[in-house]
Order: sequence, then C-alpha cells, then structure tokens
Amino acid sequence: MKQTAIRERVHASHPVSVPETESPQVAILIPCYNEEATIAQVVTSFRQALPGATVYVYDNASDDMTTAAAKSVGAVVMHEPLRGKGNVVRRMFADIEADIYVLVDGDHTYDAGAAPALIRRLLSEQLDMVNGSRQSEAREAYRLGHRFGNALFTRLVSLIFGHRFDDILSGYRILSRRFVKSFPALSRGFEIETEITVHALELRMPVAEVSTPYKERPLGSLSKLSTFRDGWRILKTIVQLIKEERPLQFFSAIFALLSLTSIVLTYPLVITYLRTGMVPRFPTAILSSAMMLLAFLSLTCGLILDTVTRGRKEMKRLRYLELPAPPRGANLSD
Repeated sequence: MKQTAIRERVHASHPVSVPETESPQVAILIPCYNEEATIAQVVTSFRQALPGATVYVYDNASDDMTTAAAKSVGAVVMHEPLRGKGNVVRRMFADIEADIYVLVDGDHTYDAGAAPALIRRLLSEQLDMVNGSRQSEAREAYRLGHRFGNALFTRLVSLIFGHRFDDILSGYRILSRRFVKSFPALSRGFEIETEITVHALELRMPVAEVSTPYKERPLGSLSKLSTFRDGWRILKTIVQLIKEERPLQFFSAIFALLSLTSIVLTYPLVITYLRTGMVPRFPTAILSSAMMLLAFLSLTCGLILDTVTRGRKEMKRLRYLELPAPPRGANLSD
C-alpha cells in the first residue's frame, strides 16, 4: 500500500502527455537512400499494420524515384541533404512529434506485421525501447560477413556496457518519446544503431528485445552497407563511446599497456645494474622512464574524466526524466 501511494504521488507530479484512455500518436520513421524498388511496399505494409499511424519517409538525397514512389502510397516525404543514416535519424528525431516512434529501414526486410505487438509490449511495460532482433533462415537475407560483424560488435558492447541485447545493429526499433527527445544522435552513418544502443544502456532505461522475422531484399534492391568500410566506422564508434562513457576503463587499459611495456624494458637494465653497478643502453632507460610517466599521466586523465563523465551522465539522466513515460494501458487506434 505504501509503494502504491508513492507511485500515485509521483504520477500526480509528473502527468503523462497522453491520457491513458486515448490512443498514443504513432510515427513510423523510414530513412531512405535509393530505395525506389522497395519503399512503396514498406509504406503500404506499415500503413496496413498500423492504420492509425503517420508514415514519414526521409529521403537522403536519393538519385532515383524514391520520393515519388513514397508519395504515391501516401507517405509524408521529407528531405535530408546530408548523406548518412545518422544524419537522417538526427533530423527525424528533431522534426517529428509523437508518443511512439517506429524506426525501420526502407529495404523491405523487416516484418511490418510485428509492429503492433512490439508497440503493445512497450506500452504494457512502459519501456523506452523495444529492439527487433533479426531472425532469418535465408543466407541471402543476412550475409555471413554481416552476421560475424554483428556478433562481434554485440559481444564487445555487452562486455563494456552490459548484456541486454543480442542484435545491437538492428534497424527495427520501437522508441518512446522520452528516448527520442533525450537522445543526442551524434553519429553520421550506420553507426547510429550502436549509439542508440549505448544510450539506452548507459541511462539504464527499461528496454526489451523481441525476435522478429528478417527476410532477404527484393529483386532490384541493393544494400548500402559496406561490410568493411561501415564495420570499421562502427568499431571506431564503439571505441569512442568507451572513451567517452567509460574513461577510467579506457585510460586504465592504456596505463596497463604502457606500464607493462616499461617494466619489460626496465627489467634487464635493473638486473645489469645490480650485478655491475652500471646502466647500459641509456636510451632504453630514458624510454622506459618516459613510458612509465605517460602511463601515470593516462591514469590521471582517466580519473579526472571519469568525474566529468559522471556529471554528464547525471545531466542526461535528468533530461530524460523531464519527459513523461509511455502511457500505460493505452490502446492503438484503428
């Protein structure tokens, strides 16, 4: 009873923007670049699955008929001239006002029929993100290089930030308003999915992951994801996020590497000095001393930046808490 009273007081002081009896406003966000072959099918399938939602297609400077195809089936078409999925997502999150956001790629590989269940899961549990984990039996749908890269990056993120997802690079996500409006979106390309995942993990948001069907691209549709180029960018983004969000761990690793190298270089010099009283290879002695100094300098940077990062995280958390949670018990409109 006491906990119920506390929850009621908190709810009264932070009312939600949408009454629980009303249907939440759902926006379907589709970033697109040269998806003329598939975008009409994607828009049509999501309009059928979520008839009460508004479908927004953001054309990322395509040089085919993507815009015309999207307009022909009733999508609201917007334009983002800066190339890169991260740039498009940042623009969409800034422009569109809604209660629930469905973020999905425009390549017709994700199952629109799963969207209502994913949204109901988000609303019933008041989550901030439901990640659609890709499940496919077709080798053509999910190339071996992409599978390996996704597994590698997912494992790396799990080791550093915590294991809550099995598919961090999925392009199918259901997001709450308070997630979208508290997300800085700094990435430019396909690494945006990694940034979204780490944002949820770092703020310890209520999230879930649901397996969803994933199919191969239709004939005439080509993937824009480069296994090596975009894989390298994703890896760099993960390293940068570790440096920014876990500075003590990052700089402690550098400290350990430098100090260990310095000890290895110094050991034979110390043995020789103890035996002969002389210091041979004087340049090596200078190098090992300099490396040890750099090691402790790195550790000091980590300690200082860890304090700064904690303050930044508190500010992001407070901004996140300023926004209302998804309305519990709301129903989707027909």
